[in-house]
Amino acid sequence: MGKARNGDIELAYETFGTTQGAPLLLISGTGVQMLVFPEDFCNALVDLGFQVARFDNRDTGQSTHLTGMPAPGWLTTMTRPSSAPYRLKDMAEDALAVLDALGWRSAHLVGTSLGGMIAQTLALRHPTRVHTLTSIMSTPAARIGTMPRIATLKAIMKLSTVPVTSPDQAAQEAVAMRKLIGSPRYPFDEKEVGELGRRSYERHPGSPDGDARQRAAVTASGDRRRALATLRIPTLVLHGEDDPVIRPKAGQATAAAIPGARLVTYPGMGHDLPRQLWPSMLEQLRALAFTH
Repeated sequence: MGKARNGDIELAYETFGTTQGAPLLLISGTGVQMLVFPEDFCNALVDLGFQVARFDNRDTGQSTHLTGMPAPGWLTTMTRPSSAPYRLKDMAEDALAVLDALGWRSAHLVGTSLGGMIAQTLALRHPTRVHTLTSIMSTPAARIGTMPRIATLKAIMKLSTVPVTSPDQAAQEAVAMRKLIGSPRYPFDEKEVGELGRRSYERHPGSPDGDARQRAAVTASGDRRRALATLRIPTLVLHGEDDPVIRPKAGQATAAAIPGARLVTYPGMGHDLPRQLWPSMLEQLRALAFTH
């Protein structure tokens, strides 16, 4: 486990593969740790010719938690962006710090959900450091595709506001959340997902305030579509057609905003990375990286 630093923010990261591989940085979503990219997923990327790094965003896992800082709601940050303790640009600089710590002059970026937004922002701020961009189940703006159906939203809020006080409870919550937002066509291994929740809790229990600060960063960062239109970076957009959290129109908007971006959608995929789709996704990533 390595540590990178962006000012007062310390970022925990882990690498897979050797320096002979093409650098690829995985960026995770709201409230989830680097473990959301399983080791066998990372090793499959290594087998394709990449050197892979995954890391904990600020306010998650073993990276710095900004405990005591405000955790404003989405409506507050929508009307007063200055109320957000940090924005996507700050999280993008965190990701850049990981690249610097690894000595990577440029890298392929792969971000899921919030991680896709961070990857987009890093590509805009430091285009020479980004070789290719892959945005998965993400959006170019907080207002596009991010309002789940009312029943889903209520269920997510109910589940996410229950205090988690033990590894066993964390395992149960992880399974319940995956059932709620995961892929309806692709069954998941409850034991595996439960173990992910357990391991995450044991690394760091996390907090609702940390998740709220990350969501505030998204809301306060506005609409990137006009800026994304200036990108000249090979881009792939992957999205589930049954994503209940960030709706498919968000992926469509991302691809439409970036010149030359390729959009691939998956029927039956929700807001997760089902193992059954890994072969297709990995091939898409390989093709993007090694044909540019």
